[in-house]
Amino acid sequence: MIREHADSFARLGKDPSPVVLGGGSWGTALASLLANEGWSTTLWVRDPILAQDILRTRENRVYMPGIRLPESLSVTPDLPAALETASLLVLAIPCQSSREVLTMVRARLSHPLPVVGAAKGIEQGNLSLVSEIVAEAYSPEASKYAILSGPSFAREVIKNHPTAVVAASSDPKLADDVQRLFNTRWFKVYTRRDVRGIEVAGALKNVLAIAAGIADGMGLGDNTRAALITRGLAEMTRLGLKMGADPLTFSGLAGVGDLLLTATGEKSRNRTVGFRLGQGGELTRILTELAQVAEGVTTTESAYELSLRHHVDLPITRAVYKILYEKADLKETLVELMGRPLRSEEELS
Repeated sequence: MIREHADSFARLGKDPSPVVLGGGSWGTALASLLANEGWSTTLWVRDPILAQDILRTRENRVYMPGIRLPESLSVTPDLPAALETASLLVLAIPCQSSREVLTMVRARLSHPLPVVGAAKGIEQGNLSLVSEIVAEAYSPEASKYAILSGPSFAREVIKNHPTAVVAASSDPKLADDVQRLFNTRWFKVYTRRDVRGIEVAGALKNVLAIAAGIADGMGLGDNTRAALITRGLAEMTRLGLKMGADPLTFSGLAGVGDLLLTATGEKSRNRTVGFRLGQGGELTRILTELAQVAEGVTTTESAYELSLRHHVDLPITRAVYKILYEKADLKETLVELMGRPLRSEEELS
């Protein structure tokens, strides 16, 4: 138990009590990390059957099988009970469920607590990023929100494989607090202020991972994968700039770092979806057999609609959209993508 910064938190009090909302793989990993550092941590698991099984076995056998969880980690399906002593919330549920859960949480709190967003994606329908969902459903105070993002497979985090991520907030003191809270010997946390850029990167990297997976599933080789990742990075940068992001964000951990991991790592759910599509699989069956959320599937539709709203050209995203939602032929879509008009690589608009 390190807790070497316990007396220096600006927003969270001297002894933070984080509540992690979401019993999936990422929520479980973050809750375990915090509990192992000595923080009084509660994991809220929406499914009471899963919560009881975790309490009985001290293992999340659905999302993190084979990993023993700390005895000090509290686990409950009871949201009011989880919130009783909370000083910080960690939002680790799928983006599409965030609004509903945050609305329930806010109704049970006398005042909003700081929120660390660990979800990635774009809400369907109104095309909100997670920070916008938080502002609309929970608290409009930007100083109450931070984001934690970067190349970090949950199973490697919980097994203490060296990992580097970034914490960002418009409030530098909150970003510093989150950095101190999550930083461990094996989990290195840097800070930034560009929440918007990190959210755009975190959403689009899942779409681009599907594209890379499709190419790998089709057996198209290393050249194709490298081209998709590089041009995909240009896509997320173009959209980010249009939405007010700092271009340097996309060359950091939450940008190219997370994109590389998600587009190439075998543990990536989004790459797996793409890979199986590239092998000729059917989307509905793939998602059923995956049995976990591949956020990039819903994000593809939202990102495509967001590109139309902002008049930003996202050709790879558009190609993935056509494959997922219009059942376009893979080879024909690839030919169309390669046949785009010639242009300079220096263009970002």
